[in-house]
Amino acid sequence: MYGLKTEASFDSAHFLTDYHGKCENLHGHRWRMVAYIRQDGLGQEGTERDMVLDFGAFKRVVREEAARLDHTFLVEEGSLAPETLEALEREGFSLTVLPFRTTAENLARHFAERLLARGLPVSQVDCYETPLNCATYFVG
Repeated sequence: MYGLKTEASFDSAHFLTDYHGKCENLHGHRWRMVAYIRQDGLGQEGTERDMVLDFGAFKRVVREEAARLDHTFLVEEGSLAPETLEALEREGFSLTVLPFRTTAENLARHFAERLLARGLPVSQVDCYETPLNCATYFVG
């Protein structure tokens, strides 16, 4: 079994609905996402001969997915009144409305699903919300 890992970071704001503590208020993080891929064998020919995957291609996909959420306000669908969302958009804020509570656990799963959809053999995604706090999503 062979594996690779790479990482990317992004900055975004969020808040947690139905949470009683500091995180119920709007705040930001420098999120760090670490993606792991795994497969039984190595490439047999061409550029990827004797590789799991070209690191350049792997890094590019992971960084593209992280960039989608960089410097945006992550909003759980249904957590803000439509009028609030409209006002924020009118003011020029970048919003990303997601169909889940914006926890590190759910973001790790979200990234794993996005990377799988792009054809990567993802086995695990770690999502750090702080340098010392990490949530992990395991595929399979």
